[in-house]
Amino acid sequence: MEQAVGEIGTTLDGTSTCRELAAFTARHLRATATVDLLTEPGTAPRRAARATPPETAERPESAELSESAEPSEPSGPKESAGWPEPTEPARRTDRSVAGSAGDPAAAPDDPDEHRLAVPLAVHEEEPLGTVTLSRTGGGPFSGDEVALARYAARLAARHLGHARRLAAAEDAALHLQRALVAEPGRPHPNLEIAGGYLPAGPRALVGGDWFETVRLHFGRSLLVVGDVMGHGLDAAVDMNAYRTALREVAATDLPPHRVLRHLDSVVAEDGARRPATVLLVRVDPARGTATFASAGHLPPAVFGADGSAELVDLLVGPPLGTGVGGYEPTTRPLRPGDTLLLFTDGLVERRSEDIDHSLARLAALRLPPDCGPDQVVDQVLHRLGAHGAEDDVAVLAARIRARPPQ
Repeated sequence: MEQAVGEIGTTLDGTSTCRELAAFTARHLRATATVDLLTEPGTAPRRAARATPPETAERPESAELSESAEPSEPSGPKESAGWPEPTEPARRTDRSVAGSAGDPAAAPDDPDEHRLAVPLAVHEEEPLGTVTLSRTGGGPFSGDEVALARYAARLAARHLGHARRLAAAEDAALHLQRALVAEPGRPHPNLEIAGGYLPAGPRALVGGDWFETVRLHFGRSLLVVGDVMGHGLDAAVDMNAYRTALREVAATDLPPHRVLRHLDSVVAEDGARRPATVLLVRVDPARGTATFASAGHLPPAVFGADGSAELVDLLVGPPLGTGVGGYEPTTRPLRPGDTLLLFTDGLVERRSEDIDHSLARLAALRLPPDCGPDQVVDQVLHRLGAHGAEDDVAVLAARIRARPPQ
């Protein structure tokens, strides 16, 4: 049984767990093992994995899976579930134990064939499927073998249930985050904006990246990009809390650095909130200026009308939630044709690369002249390989809309 703990459920992937269960039971019980899963209530079970005992298998340690089977999870997206969706129909059985020792009535037609079927369930929970063992010769399954099969099935069921719950949480977080970044507010018409969000990829937990725009008085707009530390549903929920609080504070028309000070004090008093890095930019199209304030966030970039890029040199305070404060404003002009780009660290950071080198790659980009916000977002995501990034990516681009000639 100790070996079962070490060999079954080594990953969070449901397909791998089914393979491991089939391989373990086939090897230790000297029987052909099949794992059949119930995908939906009332539907026929589907074959998830099959393994043969070492003396008959060409590859003793491997479990076979239907070639067309792919990871899937009924309650979540395929890219996040890690749940097997097999395609080979399985035979139903009405007996939890068939053909085992002490159950001659359940014996198969062939007197030399012995069969054992055990539900994939944890105690009184609804079964997720069945593991069926069959062998010819060698005698019926003993009481110890039945106990081992049941233990392995319960262990696998526990891991499969955890994978299903994890997939559901990932799905909820992903949908919440996408819903939040899909509508980043409405800036004034004098500002063109474009945004983009990319999750890190399959089986990766969603992070707390977001962007936002808030309409202020006198034709000004506040641009926001932030990253809540950590991943998963909790990070997405905290991201929504930050977003809501920021809108309320920004509505008072405080300058960006004072907005950060207020948010920092509020979050520091709530020990349940995760720290977050945030960058605020107040754009004043009438004056052609942008005022920045950063809470531990990477600096933005400005792409000129000629396509060249420049990182904004600004003062960086601690992340929100520390209670330390110390945020200061930085103001610079925005020339006609300049496009401001705010982003989270997933856009530039790469494993084993110094962050200065990562930012230098962004600053070295040369885009086609006169790119608008939409083109800047598309070009930057493509050229920096953001679609294969190791972390979530959120970007927000803005440009002062040119005034029509009088």
